[in-house]
Amino acid sequence: MVIQGGLAVVSREAVRLVCAVAVSGLVLAGCTFGGREPSELTSAKRASATTTAGPSATTVVDTDPAALPKTAAQATALIRDVIPDAAAFGPGAVRRTPYESDPRRWPVLGDDCVWQQQALPKDVLATLTRSYEIPASGAKGPLRLSTVVTVHRNPAQADWENAGVLEEMMRCPTQRLRSDEVITSLNDVPNSLADSGNAYADDTLTELGAYTGADVGGPHPYIWEQARIGQFTLAVSAKGANGWSRADLFDRLRDPQVGMRARLRAAIERDTPEPSSTKGDR
Repeated sequence: MVIQGGLAVVSREAVRLVCAVAVSGLVLAGCTFGGREPSELTSAKRASATTTAGPSATTVVDTDPAALPKTAAQATALIRDVIPDAAAFGPGAVRRTPYESDPRRWPVLGDDCVWQQQALPKDVLATLTRSYEIPASGAKGPLRLSTVVTVHRNPAQADWENAGVLEEMMRCPTQRLRSDEVITSLNDVPNSLADSGNAYADDTLTELGAYTGADVGGPHPYIWEQARIGQFTLAVSAKGANGWSRADLFDRLRDPQVGMRARLRAAIERDTPEPSSTKGDR
């Protein structure tokens, strides 16, 4: 914990630690962070990252500073190069309506555990959500899918976004997406680079739960997977329906997430020159 202007701010590592304990079932109700309620922590953590964190290098990718976006327009262009289309989710996947989110806003979980759209905070250069669906067929109901790519101004701010997902699960294990959609029994599993086979992102997290919708019933499997690479976060999600197992959802999410990471690395990674040959130089 650090002190800024007389305000105690809990480190993101502490958020991860406490949330990991909660996922293990040892702590959940009434959990606080250094004497601060999780809802208070949300604004403090963003303020801390915005005011104190300077640009820093990502660990998993040797980035080219010239390739990193500095403006909202550059960030938006990069997002559109990285985010997948419906075909990435396999046979039968189509665009939902609306297909893309309003780029001027992003979702925020309120104190009442209901998601709402708010204006982008200053630490976010750009973000975009796309929505897809595999329509109902036979014994299978409609599978709803999404991807989200967000570009922060520096890696520390993106790191706080990942920590924020953990805090939200602690604060609201039941969350209302819309008036007719709810997710329950949420559990988050975070992994830093080199933990549990993570060799591809600075941080990852997997959120599991149960989804219930007015048109599909429930509960059905729910998955949110998010990876952070430097100042970028890449997320995919699936909301299940009749006939879809949790393993089915993971299968549909795997290729889009891998593809996003590959396209991002290709866009921001520093080119490594081929070693010069000295053969014949005698």
